Amino acid sequence: MTKIDEVRSAMMAALKAGDKPRKEALSLLLSALKAKAIDKRADLTEEEENAIVYKEIKEAKETLDSTPADHADIIEECRSRIAVWSDFAPQRLDEEQTRAAVKEFLAEIGLPHPTPRDMGKIMKPLLAKLQGQAEGGMVSRILKEFME
Repeated sequence: MTKIDEVRSAMMAALKAGDKPRKEALSLLLSALKAKAIDKRADLTEEEENAIVYKEIKEAKETLDSTPADHADIIEECRSRIAVWSDFAPQRLDEEQTRAAVKEFLAEIGLPHPTPRDMGKIMKPLLAKLQGQAEGGMVSRILKEFME
């Protein structure tokens, strides 16, 4: 079952249950997934579907962060959407798991203690390896911890 089918099914369940905020959040996610599939002119891979879900969550978090405190309706709407969309996002690695993955990757390439000059050539393959599993900012910060 694709993510589009899962979201559509959950949206129909929310509609039948009369849960309007959940139905609207799922409708937005379904639209984003369908739009990407139409742009691609093919079915989405699981990684692409997950990337779209993460992108939608990230955009909602950015909106939440930039919304003034006196706009409680927008804040609540963003929190609600994030909660709903998080159900469809696979678990990401926590900081310790990411640290272990970075350490393992550095051992694989033979650079247990990289220099800052190695940062560029390490980040691209490392992010490719951890795509969808860890946030890029956290990976970068952890990689800097291993530098001499």
